[in-house]
Amino acid sequence: MNAKTATNKAVQTAAVPAPQKALMSITDVAAGRIMAMLEKRGKPSAGVRIGVRTKGCSGMSYTLEFADEINEFDEVGEDKGITIIVDPKAIMFIVGTEMDFVEEKLETGFVFRNPNEKGRCGCGESFHV
Repeated sequence: MNAKTATNKAVQTAAVPAPQKALMSITDVAAGRIMAMLEKRGKPSAGVRIGVRTKGCSGMSYTLEFADEINEFDEVGEDKGITIIVDPKAIMFIVGTEMDFVEEKLETGFVFRNPNEKGRCGCGESFHV
């Protein structure tokens, strides 16, 4: 390896920051469910993207989707082996949130426990901070 190749490798390595602790956490059950979903997807993923959007009677709801790439201003962290990508517009709304996966008689899906929430609608679909 010549000096130019060594320099290029050092630059490439420096350009990819090490994952940091995520702004939010996920439970073991949620991590297992996400891993299973990522495996079933059938194509590589950068991780899962968490965001919020305007919806429902309380104002906002959580979004969860596969992420094919990491965008420039995304906040990236890792918890339990899952890369969590937080949409920059959602950061101030979800700091400290825990994501879980529940299977009950009347409800199955991801649940967000957000210490910043000031209220939630009756059906649990939306929240406000």
